[in-house]
Amino acid sequence: MSIKKDDLFKKRKETEDKMKKTVDEYKNFAMKGNILDMAIGVVIGSAFTNIVNTLVSSTITPIISVLTNKVDLSTLYISLDGKKYSSLIEAKQAGAIVLQYGELLNAIFNFIIISVTLFIVIKIMNNNKRKNVENVEEVKKETTKECQYCKSTIPITATKCAYCTSDLSENIEEESLTDE
Repeated sequence: MSIKKDDLFKKRKETEDKMKKTVDEYKNFAMKGNILDMAIGVVIGSAFTNIVNTLVSSTITPIISVLTNKVDLSTLYISLDGKKYSSLIEAKQAGAIVLQYGELLNAIFNFIIISVTLFIVIKIMNNNKRKNVENVEEVKKETTKECQYCKSTIPITATKCAYCTSDLSENIEEESLTDE
């Protein structure tokens, strides 16, 4: 059974076309806005986590240490083998199994700081967004009116409704007379 050169070329071309189609589908998937937004969020989140960890270890933990008679939370532990050790390092060197609840406390402080910070940032953003929406609505009220026939929103200076094509020029004159 011999394979013809044309058949091989044809199979190669089909394979290349399928590969190009797959690569294009992947590009469309990867470049969607949600995927990029998520990737940016992950990068910013990891940078933010580093900032919070540094804040906790360099600022909050020392303050707590001062308030708790210089206890370093990260060194708090319970030895699960029942023996007493003078430090966490000594317990680890002895091969003891330890429960480092101080690390858990630091993680809890990190979580609280992150959640409070995010709450404040989101609250500020929502307030700004609400103010922008209110400003847009106010400007819209000042520059638009409602067609008395079809109830559509149209520019305040319109003499004809763009939706129902009603003639509004008479109404403008009537309104200006009633304003005086």
